[in-house]
Amino acid sequence: MGRWSVPSLIALLVMKLFNTLGRKLTDFDPVEGSPVGIYVCGPTVQTKPHVGHGRAAVAFDVLRRYLLWRGFDVIYVQNITDVDDKIIRASIEQGVPAAEVAAAATDAFRQGYEALGVMAPDLEPRATEHIPSMITMIEQLIEKGHAYEAGGDVYFRVRSFPEYGQLSGRNIDELLSGARIEPGELKDDPLDFALWKSAKPGEPSWPSPWSDGRPGWHIECSAMAREYLGDTFAIHAGGTDLVFPHHENEIAQAEAATGNRFAKIWLHNGMVNLSGEKMAKSTGHVIDLRGAVERWDPIAVRLFYLRTHYRKPVDFSEDALDDAEASLERLRAFRRRVPGEVSTPADAELIGRFSEALGDDLDVAGGLAVLFDTVREGNRLLDAGEDAGSYVAAYDEMMSVFGLEAPSGDLEDLRAGIEALALRFGVAPGSPAVMLDALVHTRNEARAAKQWATSDSIRNDLADLGITVEDTANGTRWYRG
Repeated sequence: MGRWSVPSLIALLVMKLFNTLGRKLTDFDPVEGSPVGIYVCGPTVQTKPHVGHGRAAVAFDVLRRYLLWRGFDVIYVQNITDVDDKIIRASIEQGVPAAEVAAAATDAFRQGYEALGVMAPDLEPRATEHIPSMITMIEQLIEKGHAYEAGGDVYFRVRSFPEYGQLSGRNIDELLSGARIEPGELKDDPLDFALWKSAKPGEPSWPSPWSDGRPGWHIECSAMAREYLGDTFAIHAGGTDLVFPHHENEIAQAEAATGNRFAKIWLHNGMVNLSGEKMAKSTGHVIDLRGAVERWDPIAVRLFYLRTHYRKPVDFSEDALDDAEASLERLRAFRRRVPGEVSTPADAELIGRFSEALGDDLDVAGGLAVLFDTVREGNRLLDAGEDAGSYVAAYDEMMSVFGLEAPSGDLEDLRAGIEALALRFGVAPGSPAVMLDALVHTRNEARAAKQWATSDSIRNDLADLGITVEDTANGTRWYRG
């Protein structure tokens, strides 16, 4: 990247993030000796995504890209909640199994995120594949006196965890005034929340020491984050609507079970508003993500998200999307003037300013200002017949960190490779993630039938594409790398 000035080097080495836990800018301090563990609360898959879901996915995708660009090793985990009261209600309304509802919605989310240029997570655990981990964690909480069984259900004893409320800033007395015990609940205290729910007739269920049932929503993320990132990890992220009760409860469960700090930094993105109101599937006040990426360039939708700081709400409007599309074209027009790769190092001053902006709590607006300065000065040099190689190189780096570049040849090659394998093994076409799931399922069926040649071929061919297939106690998973 050329020679670095002292201020530029400092910008690269220092990063601050606004930690919801404590409500202040906090020095980025990953767990020593470990990759940067990032856990992002993924979707509850009862229906297709709206543009609010895309905002969270893009915000934390930029964080991941920035850290990778800075040279950190990152393990990015984003879960899928595929068992939940909302999914069961959708299943009843549609007259199809809950698993079918979840599978269709999961595919829609993956396709939407892929269209926005969001990198696939390193790990994408599904709640239904991690029930044993959740049961183990609940047993630990019971043993330590933080949870209790009542009529086949298990509840977390909120008053047993003195730090409860530390993330949301709420106190017990304030919470108690609005709490109540619902009919059929056998809680000791209105504040206590469910870790395990006994199943009603016809509901999906799993065996446990207490009843055939399913986990509560909050225990899912605590258990899966702990399984893949350890007792303590660097960053936990999600929307501001998850601060309470979901993330508050995650902290209570995890720290009560382990005695260790859970996540060091908590990040929360602002909501997308429509006509001044938050988008929400529960109210139907939404703009469909698929419709948005079909009407506008999907990367322009991504740019629309990035123009507002990730912690602030953003108002969705057609004019804003049209303007983002025009801005994206101005960026692309500059790059078309210098086709192909450039060998010149990126301008050090520009890169330093860019890194300093994003190091300040992901000030993407500041980073975009540097990018447009780069384009403006680069165009001036080209108009004058001068060399703009260092500006083009800086542009390429910034566009990559923002995820605004066109899909790379590597990704296109990977997609083509997966499609070829799917065709070879009789798997239906779909998004790359869906086809990978189906290929792994086909491989597992071949193993069960002792068709070792087919099983080994699928695993080895996926490995050639950079996809690792791993058999664990909780089932088979795949990941890139």
